[in-house]
Amino acid sequence: MPSSSLARRATAEALGSLLLTATVVGSGIMAERLASGNVALALLANTAATVAVLATLIGLLGPISGAHFNPAVSLIEALRRRLAPRDAAAYMALQVAGCCAGTVLAHAMFELPLIQASTHVRSGAAQWLAETVATFGLLLVVIGHRRASDAPWMVAAWIGAAYWFTASTSFANPAISIARCLTDTFAGIRPIDVPGFVLAQCLGAVLCFFAARWLFAAQAQDASSTPHT
Repeated sequence: MPSSSLARRATAEALGSLLLTATVVGSGIMAERLASGNVALALLANTAATVAVLATLIGLLGPISGAHFNPAVSLIEALRRRLAPRDAAAYMALQVAGCCAGTVLAHAMFELPLIQASTHVRSGAAQWLAETVATFGLLLVVIGHRRASDAPWMVAAWIGAAYWFTASTSFANPAISIARCLTDTFAGIRPIDVPGFVLAQCLGAVLCFFAARWLFAAQAQDASSTPHT
């Protein structure tokens, strides 16, 4: 875990969460306006912007805070004892606040009402399964990647792929799920649908915690037995 103070690390989490969500929501608005009703083209543009900013933010802020931008990631890092519970709580609170602020910022940039109630229906067993799978895969990358330099492209690549192969378009993040209920645009989700998404995301994260502990056990043993110079 980076050695920066909690205040600096938490600020990095809030800023990264804000910019990530502003990109997800803002690129969705721009894509919907320019795609002339072509939903596939709009989703492709939304995906490209999200992948680019996610890789950039992880590379930029990872050395400061670990670049979680996601309460599910912070929860699992706390369970792995790589993040103190107090720090995890601070991360989670600021991730949610940052994501909500990112939605407001996107609306301001496009001259829309700053806070909206989404009417975009995202519910049902298929959607919840998709969110479980998307979050499981995300955490598998977070836990299993071997080099810090791999994290930006691997995480961004997983999210980009999951935009397209999951029925939910891969929120995979409780904080972004909450923030996206505040926008009635391309990226929105009805407030009533958020709890189902968050529960599915937490389930995927916890399942991955146990699966990864077994899957990467030999890798962890090798790392712990390697002499440090």
